[in-house]
Amino acid sequence: MIDELELPFEDDYERGRHRRRRRGASQARGGRPRKRRGRSLFALFVVLFLLAGLAGAGWFGIDRVRNFFTVPDYPGDGDGEVKVQIVANDSGKDMANKLFEKGVVKSPKAFVNAFEANGASKTIEVGYYRLKLHMKASKALDALLARKADHTLANRLSTGVTIPEGTISLDVFAALSKASNLPVDDFKNAAKDPVALGVSPDWFVRQDGKPVQKTIEGFLYPATYEFDPGTDATTMLKAMVAKFNAEVTKLDFLNAVQNNLHISPFEALIAASIAQVEGSFPQDMAGISRVLYNRAYSNKFPCGCLQLDSTVNYWLRISGKSAKPSQDLLNSELHNPNDPYNTHDKPGLPIGPISNPGNDAITGAMNPPTELPAKNYLFFLAIDKAGHTAFATNNADFEKLKVTARKNGAL
Repeated sequence: MIDELELPFEDDYERGRHRRRRRGASQARGGRPRKRRGRSLFALFVVLFLLAGLAGAGWFGIDRVRNFFTVPDYPGDGDGEVKVQIVANDSGKDMANKLFEKGVVKSPKAFVNAFEANGASKTIEVGYYRLKLHMKASKALDALLARKADHTLANRLSTGVTIPEGTISLDVFAALSKASNLPVDDFKNAAKDPVALGVSPDWFVRQDGKPVQKTIEGFLYPATYEFDPGTDATTMLKAMVAKFNAEVTKLDFLNAVQNNLHISPFEALIAASIAQVEGSFPQDMAGISRVLYNRAYSNKFPCGCLQLDSTVNYWLRISGKSAKPSQDLLNSELHNPNDPYNTHDKPGLPIGPISNPGNDAITGAMNPPTELPAKNYLFFLAIDKAGHTAFATNNADFEKLKVTARKNGAL
């Protein structure tokens, strides 16, 4: 019974021996196992693929590390041109983002680093700037700070205009028009409502009982202004009025005039506008204002009239005519009853300012001399060609000033 039992493991053993003999014979003939060769090629492909992947990952990692320690930045002065606006309260980061979005700098971080390293960066002014594309961040910062020989910003795109002291509104409009290429009529129309431009209605009040001319004259503060491209006429005039308001507030002009002189601020502003035109030097402005106040309010001068040719010339100018030297003014012009600025026949200060005065004239009008003999000044006269002013308290002394003026070629 035992001889008839099947022993499977014996068959397996025999088959195994048979396979080993076949493999040994094959190897003896120089052959190679086909399956092993295929597996080796596959393994080699996998190894090469993994090595390539590791190399790429390594390069990517190195690049990431490099960027972590080195901020992307352009190397040079840049090329092309682009316009960038800096507004009030822009931080260094805000500026960096704007410059990056416009293509000026290669990364916001590069500009922030330059901004924080330069102490002058806090002085960057608002406005539009002309910059280049692809600039090194530190050079972009330098471009925002750069100034010309006259200290104006070298790369700011703006309409720059300087208004001298004593300029009348018509000439202000002409200067702004020339600088901005806007029509003069834009400024004339905007100036029709001075209150809308920022002049307080409280200014147009007088204590001498005379009528008030609601005008922009006197409120366009003389200074140098920079206006952004595209600024309209109304905005420009508002900026000038705002400057005026800031300056008189700094001087405490309204309170000083009302408390010390007991006249309205508008009357004092009229005096300042006349002194600005009549005087040539800052030290003369207060004395000229004292003469105006004494002639208008003291009852010590004939008819209380100022008797000034400058007010007559102002009327000629705003009426579309040309101003004239005093010796060329006609009697009909000096005594024109229809001229609201006629100070030869009409008592007191005229109905409004005749120019836009600066700080010296405004300060002089609020601080006229109060000591004798200056307190009693009734006359003033330019006694030399430079325009230095001398004063007198009576007509006899005034005639002596005329002699001096003639000798100096001033008359």
